[in-house]
Amino acid sequence: MHTEKYFNLIDEPWVPIVDVGRVSLKQIFLEESYRAIGGNPVQKIALTKLLLAIAQAAATPETNEAWQNLRPEGLAKKCLLYLEQWHSQFYLYGDTPFLQMPAIKPAFVQKFGAVLTEISTGNTTVLTQSQVEKSLSDADRALLIVQLMGFGLGGKKTDNSIVLTKEYQGKCNEKGKPSTGKPGPSIGFLGFLHSFLQGSSLQETLWLNLFTQQQIADIGIYPAGLGIAPWQQMPEGESCENAEMLKLSLMGRLVPLSRFCLLNEHGIHYSEGISDLGYKEGVVDPSITVDRSGKEAKALWTDPEKRPWRQLTALLSFLSSSDNRGADCFQLRLTTNRAIPLVRSLGIWSGGLRVSSNAGE
Repeated sequence: MHTEKYFNLIDEPWVPIVDVGRVSLKQIFLEESYRAIGGNPVQKIALTKLLLAIAQAAATPETNEAWQNLRPEGLAKKCLLYLEQWHSQFYLYGDTPFLQMPAIKPAFVQKFGAVLTEISTGNTTVLTQSQVEKSLSDADRALLIVQLMGFGLGGKKTDNSIVLTKEYQGKCNEKGKPSTGKPGPSIGFLGFLHSFLQGSSLQETLWLNLFTQQQIADIGIYPAGLGIAPWQQMPEGESCENAEMLKLSLMGRLVPLSRFCLLNEHGIHYSEGISDLGYKEGVVDPSITVDRSGKEAKALWTDPEKRPWRQLTALLSFLSSSDNRGADCFQLRLTTNRAIPLVRSLGIWSGGLRVSSNAGE
């Protein structure tokens, strides 16, 4: 573990931006011309959720009227002030590394390729050069940490023999032995389809997707409301007071700590973290679409053989329905109608990762 504080995510370039390359968090809120987040679909979703968490922590408006008056430029200014205030919590290394758990250090060290979905490891066949494991820069490692919070794959890669909350049984099987890791809440069993509004710039996109305090209350599945960003108040274990509050808040779904990680020189200490409720229990990421019209809730899964626009009718069914039964995506339903009169053009971006389960992997 690095004890020296360095590579601050606010100052260092690590976020991929379309047509630009990597930029820092500060640059995102300084530069109005950035069009959209780059990277693969999982990286896009994880980064969008992180930026929305920063935006919600910095400037959650009370009402839609306050949101309208905020505008993208007002949101960007408040985010810059927020990042300046919490600058010390965004170091990738040090005694309080960003979104990492120093206490998980006894966990087995996995190679970075073992936790990257696009890399072939073990006896997996290598089909293209892009699947070969490469060394990761600090920027790559920062992106990996953010990605793993919600998109950790289920399987035996997690070292669940290390438990930080005393007497916590969530990482044990029926025989009392370390269990197989559950998939992250942003990916689920088959791979959830995530959807967001898209504006003409990245700053506008964040503004369009920003929830108000009233909307968070109306969603009704986050008893703790907005909650506190995890970098402001990291949990001490899988089921401590802070962990339980994250499970009950919107912030805990934007940046779910479903994996407890710690970077080192050769890889990553890797264990299962906070275990969130699933869509069948009524709790979801706001960007996920779930159909509750039947006896059992059904999620809309990512399907590489079907373009997301072919599912647009299901994604936007709320526009012609008053009772919100059927397919429902909070991220779209609560933001689309208010945005239409205010912007010249409005897009919907949908994406995800299709996964399968074979012998627990």
